[in-house]
Amino acid sequence: MPPRKRPRPNETAMKMVGALVAAARIAAGLTQRAFAEALHIDVETVASIEQGRRTLMPNVAEKMDRALGLPGLLAVAANRMPEVDMVPAWAEEYMEREAEALALSWYDTLTVPGLLQTENYARAVLGCRVPFVGTEKIERQTAHRIQRQKILSRPVPPTLSFIIWEPALRDRIGGDEVHREQLRHLRACADLPTTSMQVLPLGITAHAGLDGPFTLLETPEFQHLAYSETQRGSFLVRDPNEVSILTQKYAMLRSQALNFAETKDLLDRLLGES
Repeated sequence: MPPRKRPRPNETAMKMVGALVAAARIAAGLTQRAFAEALHIDVETVASIEQGRRTLMPNVAEKMDRALGLPGLLAVAANRMPEVDMVPAWAEEYMEREAEALALSWYDTLTVPGLLQTENYARAVLGCRVPFVGTEKIERQTAHRIQRQKILSRPVPPTLSFIIWEPALRDRIGGDEVHREQLRHLRACADLPTTSMQVLPLGITAHAGLDGPFTLLETPEFQHLAYSETQRGSFLVRDPNEVSILTQKYAMLRSQALNFAETKDLLDRLLGES
């Protein structure tokens, strides 16, 4: 017998919430298409939510409550999804939010931020994972990571800020040539008009980012979110208090990092040494 497909950890909760959405829509006498038009979203998105294949996000749930005349019921369901179950789904939602973001502020410690990685460097980083996932999966993951970088060439790109801890620039992941190529790419990115890049240098006596990397994101609806990854999962943070704490951390990191000119000088020196 073929192996059974492992269900998503939050599949039951997502299906339950999706069924609630479908029941409320039908009770209001709306087709999926009419409902989608009222919400100004794709009909495929409505279908995916109702089938439990896509997470109902709180901002969408609030729109649905208004459209259906509900007293915040779907918003409660969306906000009370089990956090431990939502780890895989948060990563998926983050990718969607990233693609449409107005602004991103990204702090990374051990690798170059994904949006700034060359294809060869991304492949080398993904190949370092233990246990080894196989060449085919690494190639798919690499292609997906490079695909995400299309936001850099949008007609109106997001405002981007990056803080990179210096060890990420000194490690030679993938070998010398991959390292040189990555440094050259970073140096070119440092000159992009919508991108600010700062290196957090070695040897500093105060460090606001010792708890690990994170990303701050502003959505087209001017909602502020944060995203953080751990060894075995990832979390999308909506709580304004938690986002505020990470925003304060990022502001302090910017003050502790090299300025733009100093960062470019360091990249030039590293290229000369490589």
